[in-house]
Amino acid sequence: MTPPSHSPAASTSGLRDDEQPASAERTAVPGHSPARPPAAAPGGIQGEPAPPPPAKHRDAFFDNAKYLAIVLVALGHAWEPLYAGSRSAAALYIFVYAFHMPAFTVISGYFSRSFEMRRNQLQRLVTGVAVPYIVFQTAYAAFRYWAGDLPDFSVDLTDPWFLTWFLVALFLWRLTAPLWRIVRWPVPLALAIALAASVSPDLGSGLDLQRVLQFLPFFVLGMCLKPEHFRLVRRRAARIAAVPVLVAALAFAYWAVPRMNDAWFYHTDSAQHLGVPWWCGILMQLAMFGCSLVLTACFLAWVPGRRTWCTVLGAGTLYGYLLHGFLAKASRWWDWYDADWIHTPWGALAVTLLAGVIVTLLCTPPVQRALRFVMEPKMTWAFRKEPSPPPGAPQGRTA
Repeated sequence: MTPPSHSPAASTSGLRDDEQPASAERTAVPGHSPARPPAAAPGGIQGEPAPPPPAKHRDAFFDNAKYLAIVLVALGHAWEPLYAGSRSAAALYIFVYAFHMPAFTVISGYFSRSFEMRRNQLQRLVTGVAVPYIVFQTAYAAFRYWAGDLPDFSVDLTDPWFLTWFLVALFLWRLTAPLWRIVRWPVPLALAIALAASVSPDLGSGLDLQRVLQFLPFFVLGMCLKPEHFRLVRRRAARIAAVPVLVAALAFAYWAVPRMNDAWFYHTDSAQHLGVPWWCGILMQLAMFGCSLVLTACFLAWVPGRRTWCTVLGAGTLYGYLLHGFLAKASRWWDWYDADWIHTPWGALAVTLLAGVIVTLLCTPPVQRALRFVMEPKMTWAFRKEPSPPPGAPQGRTA
């Protein structure tokens, strides 16, 4: 669960910074055109070397949002074993599940707006998404076999396990990005596809397509968003309005715990598999889509826009996302929750704090440096060299 969170020019995962549109970083003075320097002769103006292009900078808001969302993912997994014995824990669990992955997916779509199947983009898609998927799908299989959860060691790349589904989803969503820019009504079309998937029990489990398609509208919506939309939800009025909405949503979650099947929040099953008529599944999907969007907006409204102590951790959300899965599963297999004190209010608070601390540590720069060789490998050996342009051909793209 998800998506993003590294340099916009060097990363491809939705849990990391992606192809950040240049339009998100530039502003123009009304009534004026940006000044253009005179054309430089080879070697630079008057013999001086041409100045380097301006360095891209990270947006602290999105780094903060990704870090806070990954903390919510970890908290949700930490609360899951408390679900059956505590209505309050169950309410928090479904409240968080209503928006944490939709928020990740919207941000992933936003940073995919410039994906155009260019050579460098496809290479980063392979090294930043496909390779981590293969590595962690294999690592999880080995871990399951070692822990006794698998009778025989085997790796099935067509069947994402636990957290790796988001990498498959991101890979497939990103490949469809050019399509969503040319259709007239991208979000309604993506929503129609999600609704069709939700009432298709024969879709199968290969590549976790149910979840890939049911989360698709959030990705497409993110592609359609512009910087001003995020500025709108960060206004003071929106921040104030978000408080009663979040409180009401949490109260509704508490009420719904004994009355609602929490499987709706996972988006992994068709309506028929959940035991309801197909038309009920369509209504639920529409309701869940609307609810998730509102809560995502409320969540983003309270994300700090300035640099904070956690901003640097936003670059490591993919690390925290994939690595904390080992501890989440180990805690179930090795009965870490069997102690009676954990099922007290103070125990639940301790579990919450511990989960937040662990996932925070897993997002830190030392962990990123240690594992970058598998999470962001360069793999220059795997790609053909780009042919040199013929003499006189234009160099690069123009804005």
